[in-house]
Amino acid sequence: MSTPKGKLIAIGGAEDKGSELDKDDLQLRNHNFFEAGILRRIVDEAGGINARIEVITTASTIPYEVGENYLDAFGKIGCTNIGLMHIRNREDVANEDFNRRIRQCDGVMFSGGNQLRLTAVFGGTAFLKTIHYRYQNEKFVVAGTSAGAMAMSSTMIYEGNASRAHLKGEVKTTTGLGFMDNVIFDSHFEKRGRFGRLAQVVAANPGCIGIGLGEDTGMLITYGDHMEAIGSGLVIIIDGHDISHTNIADIHEGSPLSVENLKVHFCAKGNGYMVKDRKFIERMGKETTPIMTEIY
Repeated sequence: MSTPKGKLIAIGGAEDKGSELDKDDLQLRNHNFFEAGILRRIVDEAGGINARIEVITTASTIPYEVGENYLDAFGKIGCTNIGLMHIRNREDVANEDFNRRIRQCDGVMFSGGNQLRLTAVFGGTAFLKTIHYRYQNEKFVVAGTSAGAMAMSSTMIYEGNASRAHLKGEVKTTTGLGFMDNVIFDSHFEKRGRFGRLAQVVAANPGCIGIGLGEDTGMLITYGDHMEAIGSGLVIIIDGHDISHTNIADIHEGSPLSVENLKVHFCAKGNGYMVKDRKFIERMGKETTPIMTEIY
C-alpha cells in the first residue's frame, strides 16, 4: 500500500456508547474534552473553522442526540460547517446525496457506539471506497472516537469482557474498515480495564501493534505510520513482535493465556510511535506533557 496523503485521528472515548445513561455522561463530562483540544485538533487538521466535516452517527443507537451534541460542540470552537449523516442501514449508505457529500467534504468523524454496525453497514460499499480513495490520495481527515476508532484498522475487536479477557476465546475480532494495516485499536482503555483483551489479540496476531486509547486521548496518524499522542490521558502501545513464548495456539477455549516478553510503551501528549520501525519517539508533537522543574 502506498503512503496515504490523508490523516487518521483515533480517539479513545468519553463518547457515546449507545444508552441513555451514556448520553447523560456525554453531556455532563465531554464539553471539556471537545473544547480542550481533540475536537479542535480535528478541525485544524481538516483545514480550519471553515472546513466541511461530516459526522457519521451510524454506530450509535441514539444518533440524533449524538448529532446535536456534535453540532453544539463544534459550534463552541467556531466551526459551524458541520453535516450529520444518520446512516442506519445499507440502503441509506447507497443514497446519492450521502455519496455526493462524502466526495465534497474535508473530513469525516465516526461517532461512538457499536463498531460492528460500522463494518456491517459500510463494508464493501462505494461510500467506504470513496473515503479510502480520498484518505489515500488527498489531504483528507478520517476521525473516529470509541467504536469509530476501533473500526479504523483492518483487524477489529468487536467483543470481549475485560474480566475474562485472560481466557482464550473470550475476545472476538473481525475485519474492520481497513484504513490502517498491522495495528489493532482498543478504546476506553484504562477506565474499562482492557489491557488483557488487547494483549490477547496481540498474542494471537503478533505482527500487529496494539493501540490502547485512553479517554480524552487520541492518536494523530500521518503517512500511515507516524503516530502522535494528543489529549489529556495515555495511549498504551502493546508490541508482540518479540514474544518468545505463548500458549495461545495450544490451549483449549476458556483456558488462561501465558505470554513472555510482550513489550509495552506508555505515550502521553506529544509522545509518538513509529509503527513500521516499532519505535517510541519522545517528542513527536509540538506540545508535550509538562516536565516538572526543581526549584532551589
